[in-house]
Amino acid sequence: MTHTVEKIGGTSMSRVNELRDTLFIGGREGDALYGRIFVVSAFGGITNLLLEHKKSGEPGVYAQFANQDTGHGWHDGLTRVAGAMREAHAQVLEHPGDIEQADAFVSERIESARNCLIDLQRLCTYAHFSLAEHMMQTRELLSGIGESHSAFATTLLLRRAGINARFVDLSGWRDPGGLSLDDRITGALEGIDPAAEMPIVTGYAQCAEGLMREFDRGYSEVTFSRLAALTGAREAIIHKEFHLSSADPNLVGQEAVRKLGRTNYDVADQLSNMGMEAIHPKAAKTLRQAGVPLRVTNAFEPEDPGTLIDDQPAEESAVEIVTGLDILSLEVFEQDMVGVKGYDAAILDVLTRHQVRIISKVTNANTITHFVDAPMKVMKRVENDLAKLYPNAGVSVRPLALASVIGRDLNGLSVLTRGLQAIAAAGLEALGAAQGPRNVDVQFILEREDLAGVIKALHREYVEAGEDRDKALRAAA
Repeated sequence: MTHTVEKIGGTSMSRVNELRDTLFIGGREGDALYGRIFVVSAFGGITNLLLEHKKSGEPGVYAQFANQDTGHGWHDGLTRVAGAMREAHAQVLEHPGDIEQADAFVSERIESARNCLIDLQRLCTYAHFSLAEHMMQTRELLSGIGESHSAFATTLLLRRAGINARFVDLSGWRDPGGLSLDDRITGALEGIDPAAEMPIVTGYAQCAEGLMREFDRGYSEVTFSRLAALTGAREAIIHKEFHLSSADPNLVGQEAVRKLGRTNYDVADQLSNMGMEAIHPKAAKTLRQAGVPLRVTNAFEPEDPGTLIDDQPAEESAVEIVTGLDILSLEVFEQDMVGVKGYDAAILDVLTRHQVRIISKVTNANTITHFVDAPMKVMKRVENDLAKLYPNAGVSVRPLALASVIGRDLNGLSVLTRGLQAIAAAGLEALGAAQGPRNVDVQFILEREDLAGVIKALHREYVEAGEDRDKALRAAA
């Protein structure tokens, strides 16, 4: 196959009118416009209003509906969503007729969803039915509205520009349920010729597996990767609003960062572990198994090839990315732990029950410490459960940070030693450090207030001033 499957994120979607003349057209004419399938996220901020704010946790329609079994506070939330959707497409559509069609689309979806939720509330006033049993379906219903809206508006925009765009709605709106993800995708694409038209596909796909159940808001990348695998895409491309670089340019300076250019899925997995996903790990697995390479580009610099991610090893050892994350440490100290089996398994059971994401961990004779990415209120519940499970243990939770140095191959670079020296030279201190035998990442545990300074120091050591040193170390090895 010669086509590509390309995904556009929510922040970039809010500027999709700018992408029309660059990414979508970009000097192409006739048949050259096609051979590309686009998977789109909701316009920026819309999914936050539909579900809950991804960072602050501020409740959206879903959270309001879940917390009010018979209340109607969620009605106002749904009305706010409709207003935000209309404002979003009014920013990117120019023709009054297109805006009118998009307004009508929003009204139909929002009011149908409102009636559905009213009916569900009414049904669950009977003892035979429980609202809790229907909340996952409710979450999927609401989330799908965002992607359907952005895909519809984008299709209008492109058709107005003379592109033969096709709206492909995978949300299952008023369609029969029970389809697998593969069947949902292949059924929707039946009769579509990517060589002669440009499919604009929703990032959300309704399916029997229930994408929300396993991936929650990472579902669009799962849809994207499965679509690329099923259609035998030549390449899968994710368009972001930035390049995949050696560090955050806002932190170390735009002039100091290096665009990666090329890396592999192993590095992508390490980035995901640090909360800065190039792609969801399950989506990466799908592409890797299908033999589809992934490219990450800056949507607003379409002439730049971006970063290619595949299974190829590095030609030479090098640090590729320095990044960091605020974490919490969960420490369980028990003097009688030595030689006793089962402590770690029990702690993992509690963390799993509270859906806590583990970043790293360290153990010694009588202490097990997990470094996690979770809200403090959740960790307080974990702390209480462990205190009951091990009443003689000391259980504590502490806010910290973790800096990670990542590369396809770090062999021979003395990354751990050089990192500790660079941190000390910057007048800072590492509370702990770890390097695994696979040599793809090195982690430094820090006080939170030191994270920014440590990332700058490590980036200077490994990237800005490190190239000559790396060559010398490789030659000596």
